[in-house]
Amino acid sequence: MHDCIFCKIINSLSPADKVYETEHVVVIEDRHPQAPKHYLVIPKKHISDLLSLGEGESSIMVEMTKAVQEVAKIKKGLAEHGFRTVVNNGHHGGQTIFHLHMHILGGRQMTWPPG
Repeated sequence: MHDCIFCKIINSLSPADKVYETEHVVVIEDRHPQAPKHYLVIPKKHISDLLSLGEGESSIMVEMTKAVQEVAKIKKGLAEHGFRTVVNNGHHGGQTIFHLHMHILGGRQMTWPPG
């Protein structure tokens, strides 16, 4: 998608602080962090949201989960103290960028309910 900020980041058309990258996903630092440690796990294939995952694309969620595990190991404090993962879906779910992505939030005590 030519107007998608995440697609631009994936294609090196927009800058981002990359933390981790594989053939299928990239993890960046969130530009507007909601916690001391806030990362975004983004599939390189443009999929607008969780409900738009097509037949045979469930492996993308597996790749995203593996990336969460690796980032938790790389970033001091996440694995030891805990963290939260979130996938916002749709307007009422809080999604503002319509390219599937998962938030990793840590570095402080999380509260419940979240929003």
